[in-house]
Amino acid sequence: MDMINMKINGMDVQVPANYTILQAAEQAGIRIPTLCYLKDVNAIGACRLCVVEVKGARSNPVACLQQVAEGMEVQTNTPKIRDSRKKTLELILSNHRMDCLGCTRSTNCELQTLSQEYECDPHKFQFGEELKPDIDDSAIHLIRDNSKCILCRRCVAVCKYNQHAAVIGPNQRGFKTHIASAFEMGLAETSCIHCGQCIAVCPTGALQERDDTQKVWEALADPTKHVVVGPAPSVRVQLGEEFGMPIGTNVEGKMIAALKRLGFDRVFDVDNAADVTIMEEGTEFIHRVQNGGKLPLITSCSPGWIKFCETYYPDFIENLSSCRSPQGMFGALVKTYYAEKAGIDPKDIVVVSIMPCTAKKFEASRDELTTNGLPTIDVSLTTRELAKMIRKSGIKFTELADEVCDPFLGMASGAAHIFGATGGVMEAALRTVYEVLEGKPLENLDIHAVRGTEAIKEATVHVAGMDVNVAVTSGLENASKLLDMVRSGEKNYHFIEVMACPGGCVNGGGQPHQPGYVRNFTDLRADRAAGLYGEDANMTLRKSHENPEVQQLYREYLEAPGSHKAHELLHTHYVKREIYKK
Repeated sequence: MDMINMKINGMDVQVPANYTILQAAEQAGIRIPTLCYLKDVNAIGACRLCVVEVKGARSNPVACLQQVAEGMEVQTNTPKIRDSRKKTLELILSNHRMDCLGCTRSTNCELQTLSQEYECDPHKFQFGEELKPDIDDSAIHLIRDNSKCILCRRCVAVCKYNQHAAVIGPNQRGFKTHIASAFEMGLAETSCIHCGQCIAVCPTGALQERDDTQKVWEALADPTKHVVVGPAPSVRVQLGEEFGMPIGTNVEGKMIAALKRLGFDRVFDVDNAADVTIMEEGTEFIHRVQNGGKLPLITSCSPGWIKFCETYYPDFIENLSSCRSPQGMFGALVKTYYAEKAGIDPKDIVVVSIMPCTAKKFEASRDELTTNGLPTIDVSLTTRELAKMIRKSGIKFTELADEVCDPFLGMASGAAHIFGATGGVMEAALRTVYEVLEGKPLENLDIHAVRGTEAIKEATVHVAGMDVNVAVTSGLENASKLLDMVRSGEKNYHFIEVMACPGGCVNGGGQPHQPGYVRNFTDLRADRAAGLYGEDANMTLRKSHENPEVQQLYREYLEAPGSHKAHELLHTHYVKREIYKK
């Protein structure tokens, strides 16, 4: 790698020649503030907060875009630069509704943090009346308040370039510029796929998930309701971030303890349903291969991906696995299998899921995911919403002793835990499919070829005399590229895993917020995924088909994977959707 020598604030620094000043400063232990820049998402130099002084330059460049050069001398902290940043922040604040005490991002807002650091006067450039809320609450999963938008365009970039949807953008020009959908349509009228990546990258409170915690509080307070909760695989390695714990810390035991203290009647685990998903999806794959079914089989765990396929690639609907997502299977099993065993009327059961994903709120509303006329999931909360409930209850999360899930639908294998990382579903499926078809144990359960955060991963696995070609992708722009190659005949696969969010559920739109300076220089996806793989590696039970509770479920209730009863409860269908509703 070519290296160059330069000076930053008088310090000699040697960095790779392809670095930007922002990266070079980070290596030198200096944080340059940014608001619009976000690694792998947005690099437009619009906010002007990262301007620096470069000796001999005619103007002050932006550090997020300016490449370093041999002998360059950079100053990041002169009085002139500090004054420039302060004025820029104060100008942004002049067109920002400062509802800080009532804002969901208070104390975790990038604009608020920088304004405090630079000792800004929030009223210096204000004029006229205070801004009023400017809200689009048409979508089922999020609320946009443009009075808190700073026009950084991170949301626009992630929607267009990472997620392929491009349903939002800048409307009008000049002082009237604002972020909205085409023709000022409500987000619900567009082909939004509900992934929530726009929320994840927003530096302020302009975007937030729709808060459904009140529904859960009401259910918990209702003595006629039996309230059951189940967290998704990735939540256990991210909930801790909400309470100041290191990224990727596995807090499964504390999470379960907190859920019990919140008053849920039963604390189960959606990971148990993930094991069931592998049994059903693995069986479906085997049947398609052996009986000439539609290939490649494509996973159906990610509701954002499902809606994307229904909208943008409807010709692949037949390729989708008919399996419900683990959330869908979990709710169905609670309201049938568990309800019968416990002797409770399903109408009196409220099922709450804790998900990394705002698209799960949309999935819970789908008519295709009802069971005996009842919704399988009554309320779907994000990781952030659960953290809010824990804080409101006064629970000292970091001091909790570990507890375990309730029996019946609470045991999960390591294969289920890794569902939260891109490639995890594929790896879990291959572990089971191999042993079912080969009739012998898989010697190495760690299938590294499908791990990692690369855009598209490919592998060939030799199973029962057949070379099975598999592919894994995450982020819907990458999914689009992969499907285009399959459609053209350039690529030939038997099995494909797709996750809507880049990196999988560990980077879901409902996960804890991390500021730009963390996202720019920390591989959140890898660090969070490492917690899941670490849990899997330390477990004795690492295969879905060996889960005793899953075996009991089939023995006592479902008969066998792929049975008629299993199809009635655990499978679904999909619909072709229009790109726009108008």
